[in-house]
Amino acid sequence: MTRIGRGWTGVAALALGSLLLSGCGGGDTTQKASDGKLSGSIAFQTWNLKNDKFTPYFTELIAAFEKANPGTDIKWVDQPAEGYQDKLSADAAAGALPDVVDMGPEAAYTLAQAGVLLDLNKADPQAKGLFLDKAWQAMTFSGLGGGTFGYPWYLNTGPSFFNKALFKKCGLDPEKLPATYDELFTQAETMAKNCTDVSMIVRMPAIENFGEYGVPLMDAAGKQFTYNDAKGVEFVERYKKLYAGRGLTQESLNNLQTKEVEEFKAGRLAYLSGSSYTLNDLKDTAPDIYKNLGIGPRISTAAPNMYIESLVVNATGKNQPLAMAFAKYVTNPANQLAFGKKASVFPSSAGSMDDEYFTKDDGDPATKVRLESAAQVKKAIVWWPPAFSGSTDAETLREQIAQALLGKKTVKEALDASVKYSNDRLASHG
Repeated sequence: MTRIGRGWTGVAALALGSLLLSGCGGGDTTQKASDGKLSGSIAFQTWNLKNDKFTPYFTELIAAFEKANPGTDIKWVDQPAEGYQDKLSADAAAGALPDVVDMGPEAAYTLAQAGVLLDLNKADPQAKGLFLDKAWQAMTFSGLGGGTFGYPWYLNTGPSFFNKALFKKCGLDPEKLPATYDELFTQAETMAKNCTDVSMIVRMPAIENFGEYGVPLMDAAGKQFTYNDAKGVEFVERYKKLYAGRGLTQESLNNLQTKEVEEFKAGRLAYLSGSSYTLNDLKDTAPDIYKNLGIGPRISTAAPNMYIESLVVNATGKNQPLAMAFAKYVTNPANQLAFGKKASVFPSSAGSMDDEYFTKDDGDPATKVRLESAAQVKKAIVWWPPAFSGSTDAETLREQIAQALLGKKTVKEALDASVKYSNDRLASHG
């Protein structure tokens, strides 16, 4: 699997007026027959999932659907991770977006804003009851009139991983791992005083971390960003204090998630926000770190963050009945559970998280991580606002925080500038 956290860049900004809404990739003109049966063909696009691990799953999934619905043809296409968001933008602009597409809320928001995606609250309102409420809400965009623009598919969250050897080396109790941001910052400050060659934190906070801290990210209407309030300032002030105490290096001001993983595997970082499949990766690629691994809940003061992928339906597709039926088939409880087991992710379908796979402990460390992550999913929130651009807004936020830590402006001034940039961008597309 790819897409650990926000490891991918956000969808490229679309010139909304240039989108051609008259085309559809892969569809045909066949609708439901008079007897209600599905027929015809559609294109189904996934994101970096055609490989030895997942190809058999999707091949069998599609074959079963076609067998149950004679006369249907599902054309599966897969796009590589590199440039996926740009590909979505280009396909939408060219009227070539496939009928059913795998994407997250941010990309869906941009395409829905352009009128490219089907509003399920209007087209399939009864589907709401098939999914976890918070998963459905994650694809419901208040800034776009409260429409829901995707069938929730899979969720991901994960525990925090700690290098207990570094805790011991730097005067911290490896059996008292931090669980809140206050605890994390306090222990990071202690580590900075006692050790100069390692760190607790190695990059700037992202927008979802503000949400986890309890910062209100947007107004109720979803039209204005609000993370420059007193709580947001308080959050960044903790980073500024840590930077002044040498708990953050100057390189940390520009580090991305990939650098964070590299530093943890190299034994220079004590804390890593991971996912449900980080454990096996550390076991395989950093065995020395794995031997001293501590596992705790995702750091949060409010609710922990989670990520979601969904299946959207092209609003201009010529065979929407088949597209909707297939998207609901892929995201039904049985298929979500099967995919969750194979991909180390969590289903968004109602009731699926009650399966013993997510509740029964067999003593294996991987099972422990899965169960803890599953319990976390039940209280986690998709904090990343769909209207927040993973490229322009996220980069601006990081740059402004860096200026505040360097003393070039106050924290309040930095957050005001970041919020203004994001609000201006949002208004320009409104």
